[in-house]
Amino acid sequence: MALLLTVLPPGAPSAARATGTASTAGTASRASTAATVTGAGAGRGRGAGVGGASEWAVARNWPVGTRPAVLRGWDPPATPYGPGHRGVDLAAADGAPVRAVAAGRVSFAGRVAGRGVVSVELAGTGEPPLRTTYEPVRAAVHKGDRVAAGQVLGTAEAAGSHCTACLHWGLLRGDTYLDPLTLLPPWLLNSGPSRLLPVLGVPLPR
Repeated sequence: MALLLTVLPPGAPSAARATGTASTAGTASRASTAATVTGAGAGRGRGAGVGGASEWAVARNWPVGTRPAVLRGWDPPATPYGPGHRGVDLAAADGAPVRAVAAGRVSFAGRVAGRGVVSVELAGTGEPPLRTTYEPVRAAVHKGDRVAAGQVLGTAEAAGSHCTACLHWGLLRGDTYLDPLTLLPPWLLNSGPSRLLPVLGVPLPR
């Protein structure tokens, strides 16, 4: 019996493996979010992926760390003012560098209700553009700055957030919240190990 090295395809389960602690609600919501992003980009000739990879998978890195644990997933509210979670919480120590996930322009850098917030409009993502938000952050950039993917926007703050030792990462188009994990391409989401699977009916090499 021969063995074939097979790499598992990217998908929502791979995203959960990459984060280790991604919530069920956050994982389950990614497929619906990809459809939402597709609708937002309808007419521009781009298709949507599955399992968190959408037509706007433009990110080149995670906003903090290499593959941070997702402490709380995206859980969109049923109504505009209803309960839910309008982003994802990523594990981040106080002082950890917070980086832009894709190139764009800083649309806001300041304090909101005592928390440091940085927002970046992503280049080439339609009109209105997709906008990422990061909080709580000690900003090292200013409104109007052009930033590259991976550029440091500031450092994570320990105080003033709804969770400790975390970075809240959000994604919006206009006033509509989307799942920020849909910005990540499969090669960033997928950290699952390769597995050897049996291939029946294939003779061993001589």
